[in-house]
Amino acid sequence: MGTALMTSAMVAVCLFTPGDHGIVLLRLSTLLTVSFKLDGLGRVFAGLVAFLWPLASLYGLEYMRHEGGENHFFGFYLISYAVTLSIAFSEDLMSLYVFYELLSLSTLPLVMHGMKAKNVHAGRTYTYYCLGGAALAFLSLVTVIHYGGSSNFTPSGIAGLAAAPQGVVLTMFVLGFFGFGVKAAIFPLHRWLPDAGVAPTPVTALLHAVAVVKAGVFAVTRLTYSCYGAELLRGTWAQTLCLCVALFSILFGSSMAVKEQHMKRRLAYSTMSNLSYILFGVLLMTPQGLTAGLTHMLYHGLMKIVLFCCVGAIMIYTERSDIRQMRGLGRVMPFTTALFLVCAVALVGIPPLIGFGSKWALATAGVASGNWLGVAGAAVLLISAVLTAIYVLVPAVSAYALPLTGETPKPNCDPGWMIKTALCVVVAAVVILSFASQPLTSYLAQVAAGIC
Repeated sequence: MGTALMTSAMVAVCLFTPGDHGIVLLRLSTLLTVSFKLDGLGRVFAGLVAFLWPLASLYGLEYMRHEGGENHFFGFYLISYAVTLSIAFSEDLMSLYVFYELLSLSTLPLVMHGMKAKNVHAGRTYTYYCLGGAALAFLSLVTVIHYGGSSNFTPSGIAGLAAAPQGVVLTMFVLGFFGFGVKAAIFPLHRWLPDAGVAPTPVTALLHAVAVVKAGVFAVTRLTYSCYGAELLRGTWAQTLCLCVALFSILFGSSMAVKEQHMKRRLAYSTMSNLSYILFGVLLMTPQGLTAGLTHMLYHGLMKIVLFCCVGAIMIYTERSDIRQMRGLGRVMPFTTALFLVCAVALVGIPPLIGFGSKWALATAGVASGNWLGVAGAAVLLISAVLTAIYVLVPAVSAYALPLTGETPKPNCDPGWMIKTALCVVVAAVVILSFASQPLTSYLAQVAAGIC
């Protein structure tokens, strides 16, 4: 816990002091280096990670008493924190790719924690998908270095790629989109995400809210804007194909979430859908769309980590995992169900909470983009919001409106002070940003304007 807090404090110093804090860790050749350099986009991702990771660690200190193997678990937990921050700080695509691969390796023992048969199966599935995605991303990396002469992130993209054969460049961008999109759980490369729900909740909360999935979205954003460039991609078949995949993933994830009855798997499909919200904004390739996508990336991280942590508390303190068993839990877990309800309302997009602001921004950016898929995306977001109300708001309300089902739990099943403290801090951030988000959205607009 001390290490996580000190790391976040040092990241905060980097975020709020001027300069890019550049450093070369390893020079393999004149073209290939592993190096750090902090820009606006990196600051956004690093800020989200540095804020949520110590809180998830505090949650884990209480939760892991029920799972066991704390030393092994928290060792890899801290390694994953370091690797995720390295992705945010990466100066070039080569560095991002190296740490992106290390993230798969460092989180694999967390998914397989306990080594039960279902954990091992989930770990294998996770590995197969990540290795396959890495192969596709590697082809895109080689293309960037070969034609661009460098993989250093550049505002508006690497100039050398504009002179390369367009067919090759667009094809390799699409391969990179699907390769990095594995961690963003785009269709049809999403199967690993619900399967990974067998991991302890501190892992799934970060897998689904911060580290792995957001690393995938962040990598796609870097590939689009800082490598290939929006000007090169806008209006091409590559943009159209990727936007179609994102919109289908939104509807597919929401539909599967409605169908799924297991608490964590339902939230996993919800994550799949919401990650494609972010990709929709990114792939519009406009400053307004990127601003909306970054806004939803931050807001979704806050909302989803609370929902996962609440579900985890329900599972270990009441031994219930079916979504229908949430009925009446407000009587025995008033604190947990109250926070779940707040973030459920936010996730649906009911004003004035933060989910409404980011979804409204995405819809308006889609309509303003001039792309017919942007207008279609606004309609898709509306349909998905209705499905979201069904799969997350209905269970949250049933915790208060319906009687308890099954065996009656203890009178008070709420978790201890560690879990309560962690959740209260995040929910406080949700409420504050619901009414005072202007400074943050203005900063995100500046970041987007600087790289579009």
